[in-house]
Amino acid sequence: MRYIYPVLLTEDLDDGGYVVTCRDVPEAITQGETIGEALEQAADALEEALCGCINHGRLIPEPSARQIGERLVTVPVTTALKAVAYTKFRESGQTKVAIARTIGIKESEVRRILDPRHGTRADTMDRFIRALGGEVLVSAR
Repeated sequence: MRYIYPVLLTEDLDDGGYVVTCRDVPEAITQGETIGEALEQAADALEEALCGCINHGRLIPEPSARQIGERLVTVPVTTALKAVAYTKFRESGQTKVAIARTIGIKESEVRRILDPRHGTRADTMDRFIRALGGEVLVSAR
């Protein structure tokens, strides 16, 4: 899954700047004085919303196709990795203990891997995601 969400920037005629909304993640609403600042704030708002989904055990919304007038915003790579790990874990139906045994790590490490605020090394995230049948592909522009 690609964590690139379409957002809509609406000029705030009363206060100035731009209001940013995301139809896929309605709780990710923010604003910025400039278009650049608004898009940066959108990435932060999306990150917070996805972390909230993980912390509350909810499904992470899949991004829809961009519509006319929308811009695309990418969540930070560490958040994307955590979201993939969490989604694969949910889909597996396994317990944290069972996955820990499969990978050969402690259950407490699985909890840290699934904690969106805990820094986890990329190679550990990759091994975890692969153990759950996923694959990490990285691209940059």
